[in-house]
Amino acid sequence: MFRFLCLLVLCCSTTVLRAAERPNIIFFLSDDQRADFLSCAGHPIVKTPNVDALAKEGTRFENAFVTTSICAASRATLFTGLYERTHKYTFGMPPISPEYTAGSYPTVLKKAGYRTGFVGKFGVNVSGGAKDGLLFDYFVPLNRNKYWKPQPDGSQKHLTNITGDKAIEFLESCDDSQPFCLSVSFNASHAEDNDKKDHYPWPHEEDGLYEDVTIPEPLVSRDFWKQLPSFFHDCMHRDRYHWRWDTPEKYQKNVKAYYRMITGLDRNVGRVVAAARNKGFGDNTVIIFMGDNGYYKGSRGFAGKWSHFEESLRVPLVIFDPRVPEKDRGRVVKKMALNVDVPATIVSMATGSIPDHYQGLDLTPLVYNRPVKNWRTDFFCEHLMDRFDIPKYEGVRGERYVYARYIQNMPEGEFLHDLEVDPLQLKNFKDDPQYVPILEQMRSRCNELRDEYGGEYSIEKFPTVRYLREQEKKQKQKK
Repeated sequence: MFRFLCLLVLCCSTTVLRAAERPNIIFFLSDDQRADFLSCAGHPIVKTPNVDALAKEGTRFENAFVTTSICAASRATLFTGLYERTHKYTFGMPPISPEYTAGSYPTVLKKAGYRTGFVGKFGVNVSGGAKDGLLFDYFVPLNRNKYWKPQPDGSQKHLTNITGDKAIEFLESCDDSQPFCLSVSFNASHAEDNDKKDHYPWPHEEDGLYEDVTIPEPLVSRDFWKQLPSFFHDCMHRDRYHWRWDTPEKYQKNVKAYYRMITGLDRNVGRVVAAARNKGFGDNTVIIFMGDNGYYKGSRGFAGKWSHFEESLRVPLVIFDPRVPEKDRGRVVKKMALNVDVPATIVSMATGSIPDHYQGLDLTPLVYNRPVKNWRTDFFCEHLMDRFDIPKYEGVRGERYVYARYIQNMPEGEFLHDLEVDPLQLKNFKDDPQYVPILEQMRSRCNELRDEYGGEYSIEKFPTVRYLREQEKKQKQKK
């Protein structure tokens, strides 16, 4: 209770910057978009001109990662500023606790005098607050399944365009009397899982795009999965691979459709940015674009995300701040940036301080090209969803070495990669005698970070809703 009260006090007392110094903030979040699926990141096919323009005038982080590669846990991290091991939220888990909701970035900004808005895929469950005005002044949750939504006039409109419309509606209701923070969370480019024929429905504006292109094979062979331990062979990676990528015809059709969805969300980023500038907010509005997790797209013979390889963890991250001097714009930053850093950055930009319990770093010095000392050289990554076909793991991604252990599939589920000699992570060096000292170091580092953020996994420490109901039922039976 004391910790909860401290967070409430913190939320009420973070108005450090004067009103004139506080920027507006628009935070765009895409779904299932890997780091290299931007044309400004060098992708030879997919077109993302609006995010490219933000990168050209802002800062692109080429080493941006998520700490947990799944939408629910990643969005909870973006919301709370905490690792999954700490906030304990993913699919099947109880709602995010009130104390962490009280410390979330929209709550902190709202207490600091901001007008807060949210449009799109909320993706988390909180103990009150989202719909009752405690977090957001304007809250429009929008979910796919299906992407095409019937309109009052009988027509159909794509969800990505509706998301853009609602974001613009929020901006039209803002004025210079109060700073705002708008979170725009796209469902795209996530597949429509209930449709096994047309997995990636795109807006009509993107009709015909990429039709004349032959999509190249993934950089890592589709057969790579065969050299992995057997627990990978019948997991969700492989199941959904057969839905979408297992024939040349499916691969060509679905990749093109997926790329159209990315270009469609990029177009709506442009619409929202243009609306903000047309309202006169351009000179004082920070724009952040990030992906909620990576995506295999057939690489390694996998679909989805969820595991420790680079395709799963790396995401796009661009921050445009119009107040940055021209000489420091258009930079590409190599230092590691994480999803857990985004709420710390938002709150720092808005209030001049960061809640003490946040576990991320403020990216503002990197955006402004200021010197930083003791920046991270590794980070803890994990996936704790309690599902039979998604193996749980914990690990450390360093600048050179990557360590992962699939905690319920040991000892075969232990991995050590050397990115310097094997950047595609084709080899597992954990049994190589030359790597014994490195393996021990990485094991120790993983234990250290695991314990810092919440300790060893057990169903009792990270109980699912199903588990809690079973325990409640057992208690009633005893009585």
